[in-house]
Amino acid sequence: MVEVTISVEGMSCGHCKAAVEGALSKVDGVASAEVNLAAKNVTVQFDSGKVSEENLKNEIEEAGYDVV
Repeated sequence: MVEVTISVEGMSCGHCKAAVEGALSKVDGVASAEVNLAAKNVTVQFDSGKVSEENLKNEIEEAGYDVV
């Protein structure tokens, strides 16, 4: 398992938190995704053999948020 913290702009509420965590949780290989609204980031644990960090960033952007 690999853990990364990705900075995300545009999250401001519980719905945003749920949208980002939900989008990432659906990705094969993701074990957990936890948004920190105050820090404007999401910490993701994933199997790097199944999914890349770039794939995770694309999922966040497809959910409507900006990866910085």
